[in-house]
Amino acid sequence: MGTVSSEVPPNPAVPEAVHRRRWAILAVLMLGLLIVVLDNSILNVAMKTIATPPPTGLGATHSQLEWAVNSYTLVFAGLLFTSGLLGDRYGRKRVLLAGLVLFGAGSVLAGLSDSPGELIAFRALMGVGGALVMPSTLAVLMNVFERDEQPRAMGIWTGGVGVAIAVGPATGGVLLEHFWWGSVFMVNVPIVIAALIAMALLVPDSRDPAPGRPDLPGVLLSVVGLVLLVYGIIKGGQLADFTDPEVLLTVGGGLVVLAGFVLHERRSRHPALDVRYFREPAFSAAVTAVALVFFALMGVTFFMVFYTQSVRGYTPFQTGLLLLPLAASQLFFAPRAELAVRRFGARATCTAGLLAVAATMAAFLLLGTDTPIWVLEVLFVVQGAGMAHVTPPVTVTIMQSLPRGKAGSGSAVNNIFRQVGGALGVAVLGSLLSAVYRGRIDGELAGVPGLSEGARHAAGESIEATRALAERMGAAGRTLTERADEAFVHAMHITVVASAAVALAGAVVVALFMPGRRSAPGGPDAERGPREQGGKGEGEGRGEPEGAGVPGPGRERGALEAGAER
Repeated sequence: MGTVSSEVPPNPAVPEAVHRRRWAILAVLMLGLLIVVLDNSILNVAMKTIATPPPTGLGATHSQLEWAVNSYTLVFAGLLFTSGLLGDRYGRKRVLLAGLVLFGAGSVLAGLSDSPGELIAFRALMGVGGALVMPSTLAVLMNVFERDEQPRAMGIWTGGVGVAIAVGPATGGVLLEHFWWGSVFMVNVPIVIAALIAMALLVPDSRDPAPGRPDLPGVLLSVVGLVLLVYGIIKGGQLADFTDPEVLLTVGGGLVVLAGFVLHERRSRHPALDVRYFREPAFSAAVTAVALVFFALMGVTFFMVFYTQSVRGYTPFQTGLLLLPLAASQLFFAPRAELAVRRFGARATCTAGLLAVAATMAAFLLLGTDTPIWVLEVLFVVQGAGMAHVTPPVTVTIMQSLPRGKAGSGSAVNNIFRQVGGALGVAVLGSLLSAVYRGRIDGELAGVPGLSEGARHAAGESIEATRALAERMGAAGRTLTERADEAFVHAMHITVVASAAVALAGAVVVALFMPGRRSAPGGPDAERGPREQGGKGEGEGRGEPEGAGVPGPGRERGALEAGAER
């Protein structure tokens, strides 16, 4: 492959008819974003119920719950590159509508599942639909807003994630109190129908005038590599032994396949992921930041539900309410992150945000079996504010590094690392939690009279399994319940330290490589939009000031270096 071109193809001005209804289009796009994020946030609240034996739940084990989350995420992540290219080639509106149909069908089937295996399979189908929806929403956004309004629009788009996180747990809690566990998937159906109608009427179609071909070998390598890697990590947590040959072989095999994926992408004429973009420090730092912040967030929210419900005794609905401050904080601060970027720059804003996330992760060490619950709520507010000052600036950095014609591919890169980071967060932190918990509770289980080796292993897999055994023991199980709570809190403390370290590593990467204040997207040099400059195209045609926006792989290297100096 040759070197990256030093010139970005000009972006045409947004048609006037589309420009007039751009905010209505954004509102409609938020419906698609809502269901994709809503589904995962609802599932988090429902996990304890799904882990309950039939008929209340499915009797899913801890590792099956992880796969219920990750089957969706891995398929989603593996198909994002191809779905972005499909939207660029065949039209983003068509791909968006097709994704909604698949997502709705998968939701119905998941809600009617009779076993954990069926749930995992239908969640994978939902991942196919989600992979078609998510890149298209951001790609359409890039094509209906001029460059000067894109940071604000993307801040609102990112804030929509906060809305979904807020609505999901509370909605899931209400549904679980009045209906069966499958209702948390059925709720997607009316939203899908409303989104299909609204998007068919309002959303304009757009495509890349020079699209690439789908990279099927690349997609296959990425999916196989990720599945092997995550399977090995989850298996290590299940066995409480990361040196087991099965764990080492699957993790090692996944890393080898992913290395092959990178080599293939470097040589392919039509790569699913153009790895040349990662030569630019600003682009790489932005991608790394979004992956690490979602690694930390998804891992923590996965086990925080068990802390609030199993250890503290709150209902699913109450747990949903307890998660509201995290979501509301993101919703409030995300659209306002642009103001901080304009004043302090993307580097300072994102670094501060990641440091806040790391600090709150470490502060979860304050949580015990009887800590006042307001402590958790305060930590959620600060954590949400930190995340809200990371995700919008890095999204703008990634998306403005590419021309509008490649918006689908750029959106795919943004979302792939968000999803892979989240999947690895659930797998790594969930497995760490499981391994530490088992190591702590095994001694107590060994002292239970008449307990077979198989029953002891099953009871030590999760706090829910241990509590189920304690309930069967009657009054004699009270001590085991107390020990299970203590073991879980200890495991949670170890896990949040690891999560804080990940967020801190992200802060270091951002501080070293993200662009400074003057070259930040939406910064002072970019305040005047193209319509104020005569409505011309991007670059010279649109009268964009030299150096405005984040220099990407297509910008001249001198501009990049100048931005890095600042």
